[in-house]
Amino acid sequence: MKIIRSKQFKADRAWGATEIANMNGITTRLHWTDEPYRWHVNDGEEVFAVLDGKVDMFYRENGKEFSTILKSGDIFYASVGTEHVAHPIGQARVLVVESEGSI
Repeated sequence: MKIIRSKQFKADRAWGATEIANMNGITTRLHWTDEPYRWHVNDGEEVFAVLDGKVDMFYRENGKEFSTILKSGDIFYASVGTEHVAHPIGQARVLVVESEGSI
């Protein structure tokens, strides 16, 4: 059993995380960041839920780049092959659910 106070979590580096659960190869982690990630494509699907703060999520579809601001409570689903990058606006805490070992 775990209780995690997400708004109090802070990692020692950008995109640092605490693992909440690993359920049959699907990980759930809480990330803290104040810096952008990098453009990437996950090995599988990804659910990205902003728990605290704001994130400017950039993604590419059919060769075109788009972005949307995700606020606390918003969820971004990246299907297989979705190229994306997250840019926090200030500090953000994000819950990420993805295949174990995915980037």
